This record gives sequence, structure tokens and C-alpha cells, in this order.
Amino acid sequence: MNYDARMLDARAKEALRIRVAVAIVDEGMSQAEAVRTFHVGRTSAHLWEKAYRAGGLAALRARKVGRPARSSLAGHEAATVVRIITDRTPDQVKMPFVLWTREAVGQLIEQRTGQRWSRWTVGRHLRRWGFTPQKPLRRAYERDPAAVKQWVEEDYPKIAAQAKRENAEIHWGDEMGLRSDHQAGRSYARRGQTPVIAGTGKRFGCNMISTITNRGRLSFMVFKQRFTSKVMLQFLSRLVKQSPRKVLLIVDGHPVHRSRSVRDWVAARSDDIELFHLPGYAPELNPDELLNQDVKSNALGRRRPADQADLLADIRGYLRSTQRRPEIVRSYFREKHVCYAADSKVFNSSCPE
Repeated sequence: MNYDARMLDARAKEALRIRVAVAIVDEGMSQAEAVRTFHVGRTSAHLWEKAYRAGGLAALRARKVGRPARSSLAGHEAATVVRIITDRTPDQVKMPFVLWTREAVGQLIEQRTGQRWSRWTVGRHLRRWGFTPQKPLRRAYERDPAAVKQWVEEDYPKIAAQAKRENAEIHWGDEMGLRSDHQAGRSYARRGQTPVIAGTGKRFGCNMISTITNRGRLSFMVFKQRFTSKVMLQFLSRLVKQSPRKVLLIVDGHPVHRSRSVRDWVAARSDDIELFHLPGYAPELNPDELLNQDVKSNALGRRRPADQADLLADIRGYLRSTQRRPEIVRSYFREKHVCYAADSKVFNSSCPE
């Protein structure tokens, strides 16, 4: 009978070690006889006999193998590392990295605890601590956290109260440029052979301005020319005519939004429209940015337009389709940075963590 004892499970291996050692030590069987009888290697029989003589049965018991289930870091050390990764960037703790990579975290652990870990060990611990690799958001140094907090906790609630008091409708507005060479998504190809997407070498584009409400209403205008005060007033005129109620429009600090002609036009129609401005350098507070991302990714990024007319048709077609599905527009307000602006009558759930 020939078999490989390494294929046995842990309990069977333990029983085999004990049987061989007891036969040699307690029953007087020679090592050669034990090797032939139990079909084990001579070296193994010798090591088991030696272990049994030195430590008894306890020396032959099965031991847990593999990576240790517990971290070699003390609890307070792990908590310190997690807190630093969560609250700071590497350059803030004087490390030569921009992002928290496995190498950066490994160096942090070595600096703080003196332990040197491999990239794979660092990766396993990051997963255990609840970290995943993600594409970071860009945030301007000029951003004022106090102004952002005031907007969410004080300014916007006042606008919402005004809308309720005046039976008005809150619109979130933004504009963006679209280029024919924008690409989103990935394409399958042979490993090491980057796929090539054919398209015209000519670049062309268009611009888009839009507003959305937390009830799912979408208004938009797609145009070829540069975004100017004249274009803004043309859009606002359409928006006011199409809105059955007064419009409270929230936009960012673009120079066109603050231009004298726009301010004068809005002031002359205060019964129909008012303009409010978001804090500077805080685009994530605007739900309309999510519409922009949607259009770039799904209306433009996955299909290459042949010319400008094709591009305009694609964008308008996608926006009209979205207009007919208000549930899509409402879903933009589920994102954690903008759910403060969601309509409580539509969304009963709280903001995601």
C-alpha cells in the first residue's frame, strides 16, 4: 500500500504521529519496522520519536497552520494607524507620498511600531480594517470647511423654508463643456494588448446648461457657442416660462452667474426667480454635478460621435430620455454629499454613511 501522508487531514496526521511514536518508544518497535508498518518516511519517524521522548503526546498534537488570525500590532497601535490613514494624507505626516498605498502604509507602520511588513501583509490588514483602494476626489486648498458646514446646516435650510413659505421650487443648476474625444469605461482585449478605438482625428464639442429638482424635474439647453451672460439669460428666460411656480435657483460662483446683466435680469423678476450661490470650491454640494457625470459617462463616453451634429443629437437624446424618467433625477440626491437636499417626502431613508 502506497500513499502520501501529506494528503491526510490534520486529525489523521496527528493520530499517525502518535501511533508511530508510541510503537517505537513504548512498544519497542524499531524505526525500520515502524517505517515499513506505517508507510512513513524514516526522517519523519525519527523526528516524531524524538519529539515524543522530549515532550510526550503534547509535542505531537496538531497545531494551527497558516497566517496568524490576529495582528501582530497591539490594539492601540492598530487604532493609531487606522486613525492616521482615515484623517490625514501622507504628506501631512511628513511622508514622501501623495496617496495611501500599501507601500506608504507599510512605512507608516514601520515608523510607528518598528515592524516591517510586506506589501501583501499590509494589504490583508487594510482589508481587515475596512479599507479598499479607491479613486480619490480632488479638493481645492481654498475650500472653506466652515462655509460648507454653514451652507448645509443653516443656509440651505433657510432656502428650503422660503420655498415652502412661497410655494416655490428649488432648482440646482450647472453648466459644462463636452468634447468629442472624451472616453469612459473599459474594453476587453488580450492581456498586454491595449485596445484601439477608431475615430476621427478632428476634435469638436458643445456646451450644456441644466437644472434639476429633488422631485425629479430636469431642464436643459445644449448649445455650440461659448457660455456667456447672453446664453445664461436665454436659459433663465426659458426656465421661468416653463416653471409653474417661482424658481429658487442654486448655482456655483461662475463669473457669468455673478455678472451684472444676470443680477439685474433676476432682480427685475424677483417674483419669478431668485438666485443663490454655493460656497466656493465645493462642487460636491451640487446634485447637478451628478447629472453632468451621468451625461459624460453614458451619453458621450461610450459612443464616439462622427461630427458635431452627431454629438449634439446624442446629448439631447440622452437628456430627453432622462427627462421622461424623474426617478433617475431623484436618484442623484441619494449620493451622500447631496442627500441633505433630498425631498423628505420622496426619500424616507437618511443619508448614507
